[in-house]
Amino acid sequence: MKIALIQMNSTDDKDANLEQARRLIEDCVAKENPDWIGLPEVFSFLGGSRKDKVAAAEEFPNGAAYQLMRDLAARHRVHIHAGSMLEHIPGDERLGNTTVAFNRTGDEVARYRKIHMFDVTTPDGMIYRESDVMKPGDGAVTYECEGLTIGCAICYDVRFPALFDALAKRGADLIVLPAAFTLQTGKDHWEVLCRARAIETQTYFAAPAQTGQFRQGAEMRSTYGHTLVADPWGLVIARVSDGIGYTTAQIDRNLIKRVRAQIPVAQHKVDVKP
Repeated sequence: MKIALIQMNSTDDKDANLEQARRLIEDCVAKENPDWIGLPEVFSFLGGSRKDKVAAAEEFPNGAAYQLMRDLAARHRVHIHAGSMLEHIPGDERLGNTTVAFNRTGDEVARYRKIHMFDVTTPDGMIYRESDVMKPGDGAVTYECEGLTIGCAICYDVRFPALFDALAKRGADLIVLPAAFTLQTGKDHWEVLCRARAIETQTYFAAPAQTGQFRQGAEMRSTYGHTLVADPWGLVIARVSDGIGYTTAQIDRNLIKRVRAQIPVAQHKVDVKP
């Protein structure tokens, strides 16, 4: 299976973000003919105030971002893993940071809400309080695609190995991590965490990312980019460095089997008491 990862520079202009996503997807389809396309975290809206986020959020299956991804999947007969979008959750004031995956006919096949909330202070002193706006999800999600099992995660989830262990136990062959990693943390932690998750789960690890600047209130913030695909041995086999763009990689089922046979970590795992 040939996969493609889209790297975007989303901002608080939803219409512009959707046009950027549409253009990149259609260019990628025309030039690379992938089977599956993944977008970054919050590709449809990044930054803005809480009020702006609420206004940009959608109650699925309604909304411009959801409908665009569904329509592009059906029109181009391609699987689309729609990064994440801001989702109105009935009965809750908080929003979901939510991945939706579509098959080649535009049918929704999976929905995952980010579990781990990014409530941190980065080395440059910027404070992030994702839990003030977002409601965390509560379970691992996988779906079937072209004979592969695909596992879902989002950005800050990458720091919590228990989620990836759960995805591996569910049979994941490919794990997808849409992200909007900060520049400060990304330069030191991004690649090493992505490669570590690939090595320990013995899966392909696909991480489509946000790049460049966006405005959060009165602050300008920067995302790291460096979209990548790591193979089950932990080698980076495709990447986008700086700027908007995309990359592609082939998923080799035989490599997954070979790595797991050589180092059968799934058979060696034991429950360790704390």
